[in-house]
Amino acid sequence: MAPLIRDVDDAIAWREAGEDDVLLFLHGLGGSRTAWAPQIEALSNQWRCVAWDMPGYGASSPISPLTFEAIADAVAELLDRLEVESAHLCGLSFGGHHALHTALRHPHRVRSLVLADTSAVFGGDGTDPDEWRRERTEMIDAGLLLADIAAPVIDSITASGFGGVERDRTIAAFVRVPEAGFRAACQLLPTHDVRHRLGEITAPTLVVVGEFDEETPPAYSEELHAAIRDSRIEIIPSVGHISPAEAPEAFCELVREFLGSLSATQP
Repeated sequence: MAPLIRDVDDAIAWREAGEDDVLLFLHGLGGSRTAWAPQIEALSNQWRCVAWDMPGYGASSPISPLTFEAIADAVAELLDRLEVESAHLCGLSFGGHHALHTALRHPHRVRSLVLADTSAVFGGDGTDPDEWRRERTEMIDAGLLLADIAAPVIDSITASGFGGVERDRTIAAFVRVPEAGFRAACQLLPTHDVRHRLGEITAPTLVVVGEFDEETPPAYSEELHAAIRDSRIEIIPSVGHISPAEAPEAFCELVREFLGSLSATQP
């Protein structure tokens, strides 16, 4: 039976299905709430699955200045709107950054973390922040729309063979991003660095990464796993940077097993 999905368009917009404990999904730089369709479909029979549009994305209002602290506060505000004290957070890439900053700024609101294809710091391989920003906005500066660049960008960060309905969904989620929100996010993302604070994270953590992820390689996930005391790491074979979409069944099974393992130890 398909889940009953509810969309809420407000200052913070989200999609949800299911009941009980909240599992909050935080999308990546080129995503929005619709990117998590496979997870909502597969997991909402066990958890109240909620996928937001981050501030300035999709139907959510922008915040200025856009900072990681402001995003973490917006996550806490969404939990207030959902009328829950805490939630399991699952973040992909840029959304993984949001999950990390929320766990550090509002630790009592975070029951556990799933960190997918993400990192403790931007540019661990020596990437120049200004060059990175320029590469992601130069096509827009030349007059192209996000709808024009979504497909080639997605194809460039996923493993070969990614296609079908999940590719279509991933591209459609990217197309929902307003240009201003994307530009603001591109300015913010290179400032991410929580390496010196990972030891403060006490929430049980699952780190997931695609075997062929070249944007945030498995070594970045190994760094997270090594520094977060209560963590485990899983590498999904044969996929790239968007593991929840490229291997949805494997990803959902990892999340299901991880959260299930916590049920006996958390109230």
